[in-house]
Amino acid sequence: MNNVYVKVDAAAYRVKVSGSGPALVVLHGFTGSAESWDRFAEELSSDFQVIAIDLPGHGQTLAPMNQQYFSMEKVCIAIREILNALKIDQAAFLGYSMGGRTALAYATLYPETVTSLILESASPGLKTVTARTERKQSDADLASFIESEGIQRFTDRWESIPLFESQKRLSEKMRRNIREGRLQNSAEGLAASLRYMGTGSQPSYWDALTGLNIPVLLLTGEWDHKFIQIATEMKKLLPNVVHENILHSGHAIQVEQPEKFDTMVKEFLFKNSTT
Repeated sequence: MNNVYVKVDAAAYRVKVSGSGPALVVLHGFTGSAESWDRFAEELSSDFQVIAIDLPGHGQTLAPMNQQYFSMEKVCIAIREILNALKIDQAAFLGYSMGGRTALAYATLYPETVTSLILESASPGLKTVTARTERKQSDADLASFIESEGIQRFTDRWESIPLFESQKRLSEKMRRNIREGRLQNSAEGLAASLRYMGTGSQPSYWDALTGLNIPVLLLTGEWDHKFIQIATEMKKLLPNVVHENILHSGHAIQVEQPEKFDTMVKEFLFKNSTT
């Protein structure tokens, strides 16, 4: 597994590359990092070149804490630069939650470079200006909380939200590993991510779904009712889509049901990959 740093303007993106074969870009969720995919990358590295990117405000990626470097479109441009630097013309994309929003945004901007798309517990954003305005305010409030209270207190609060209720079923060791990963991030980085790359700040990509002709796999956990509803609506609009609902799982399928997750992802990639 190689660590690579790719400079994009004033930012330095940290990228973990492992394995060989068709390229698969994996994008973590909010409070995660490239390390969030370590187990998964090891599982797939015999068949794919897995490219895990630290998104701005997370992990070891360094970027100026402003909208110019954190906006969804700017991040997608940076991912294109990263793939160019790695001499990769096309790749499959897998994104979890925030990373899924990013992967979908990238696929709408650069569809010719994406062979297939896997969205785990992800959305195309919010449909209305009103919804985006309200969410932007709540994201800004949470960002201020992180800055004033610090990463430890924020993590306590974040782990207690209903979205992650099902993770209480995980082993103590797994929960501790997830928590330690979250605590590796900085308060400033997470706050900037919320302010400039949060669901309230990004464009809505709902209208772009009908024009996205690449194969898409939507993954949701059976206990994650909000994202099941979102995926059900997305399925009506995407031309080439499969929606799989994973039993005994909530939002973070890759940690709650890792074997089922790996199997479904591999089957989809083997079916839709180009060498």
